[in-house]
Amino acid sequence: MSAADAAFQDEVRAFIAEELTDEMREAGRLNASSFSDFTISQRWYQALYKKGWAARSWPAEHGGCAWTPMQRYIYDTEAAKAGTPTYFSMGISMVGPVVMRFGSEEQKNHFLPRILSAEDIWCQGYSEPGSGSDLASLQTRAVSDGDDYVINGTKIWTTGAHHANMIFCLVRTADTEKRQEGISFLLFPMTTPGISVKPIINIAGDHSFNQVFFDDVRVPKASRVGDENDGWTVAKYLLEFERGGSAFAAMVAASLAQLRAVAGACDTLDDPLFANKVAAAEIKQQAAEYTEHRIIADITRKGRPGHASSIMKVMGSETNQHITALTVEALQYYAAPSQPEARKPGNNVTPIAPAAGVSSVAKYLHFRAASIYSGSNEIQRNIVAKRVLGM
Repeated sequence: MSAADAAFQDEVRAFIAEELTDEMREAGRLNASSFSDFTISQRWYQALYKKGWAARSWPAEHGGCAWTPMQRYIYDTEAAKAGTPTYFSMGISMVGPVVMRFGSEEQKNHFLPRILSAEDIWCQGYSEPGSGSDLASLQTRAVSDGDDYVINGTKIWTTGAHHANMIFCLVRTADTEKRQEGISFLLFPMTTPGISVKPIINIAGDHSFNQVFFDDVRVPKASRVGDENDGWTVAKYLLEFERGGSAFAAMVAASLAQLRAVAGACDTLDDPLFANKVAAAEIKQQAAEYTEHRIIADITRKGRPGHASSIMKVMGSETNQHITALTVEALQYYAAPSQPEARKPGNNVTPIAPAAGVSSVAKYLHFRAASIYSGSNEIQRNIVAKRVLGM
């Protein structure tokens, strides 16, 4: 790091030490899902917003930090080390960049300030039953009716839909020979009449996913981003930000730190064979970190992750799966008891497992899906082969 980067690192550490409360640390430590306790994690977001650090990848003209990729990497790394809570950030990380790139001036002026302040909380309407990695096969239909679209269909695995007041949604607006050409990208409130949300409880007992139903939902055409039937272009751009970036290596590093803590508490590292497994996991984590460094350099040159984001998605998700599996192995028989109440911030439950391992099994179960969501890793490898390696 340059001297300026080192000084910035000190500033980040000082800010975290001052603003991160014990309650927030607990929420971060106990989290085993896509985001920490919603209410507590939003307090951390508001601390960042007050500091001017909420939109770390946004340009200054829209209220962002205008940080360099290295500064963003430094913040993410320090936040992961400190155990800050993971807040629900689809507005900042996904919708904002899309509106800046493809939105009208009216859309930019309306949505960007509301995203920045968290007045609007966003969820993603992409996947459908039978239409996951093959996203172009989606069937949720928007039929033109004057100045509106009338939407019918359903979306599934919609993370945070029970907290969100807005949704960015892919809908079919035309039947074309090439399925990607008949899709449009819409932004609209979750309070629109005809929308209903059904919770999906995952295998760990957590509620982060939902199924969303649209029954004659009327949405103004002015809510469309980009041209009609050209939503695939917008969606691909957004997925670059979902699949790659500096958050993956920081997340893996946090999982590795938990592995070390659990293995130490359970004396599992006394076994030379298991110690070798941990060393191999550290090598995997370092490889993911170095790959991320290359992607940061690419972002510095091009201003966006590009298709290399698929590399990070594969490496990050599979390495995290490997490390969380080792953490459960390190827990040994402490992995058997189920105490979901012990994973709630502010609880007074005495955990059976060592404190460092309370959320380990739930985290392991949650990350089984990491190689499927945001596009399966098989799809990501095809993208890398075709777009990065030119095969």
